Amino acid sequence: MERKYIFNWSLLGDLKEGRPNLGDQVKIEIYRLMQFTFRDVMEQTLGSEKTDELFYQAGKLAGGFFFQHVMEPTEDINEFIRQLQCVLKDYGIGILRIEKADLEAGELVLTVSEDLDCSGLPEQDSEICKYDEGFISALLESFSGVPFSVREVDCWCTGDRTCRFHAKAERQ
Repeated sequence: MERKYIFNWSLLGDLKEGRPNLGDQVKIEIYRLMQFTFRDVMEQTLGSEKTDELFYQAGKLAGGFFFQHVMEPTEDINEFIRQLQCVLKDYGIGILRIEKADLEAGELVLTVSEDLDCSGLPEQDSEICKYDEGFISALLESFSGVPFSVREVDCWCTGDRTCRFHAKAERQ
């Protein structure tokens, strides 16, 4: 299969040159407009389950690149979490809190409040932050070298006022 857009960080472009007046700011409504119209078209074409898979994989791809280009190398879990809290807030992605960390068991429970993808949306029947699941999975794997499975267990869209994720290491 021929591919036109193999992702690499340079596809984000030179915003100082390309947007000298508008810069790197855009309203969240525009981000969500793109995300949810993509999701709608994909669900119509591929179905909800496949769309969720693709959003997870896209989040995972993005999380790996984000880690590589935004995070500073560290082997200390506390420093990793501190950094991650700062960059997620600085980039306007959300406010990260760790509720539980059992490193020996390879399990974490974390929340993202004011989540970019869903905070403020109307209630629905299911969690919608599949992209975030993949993003968090890649961040944890990039830090630890161990693959993580991440599932959202609470979401703004299901009536909670924060998104809660359960992350579990996939140890072989």
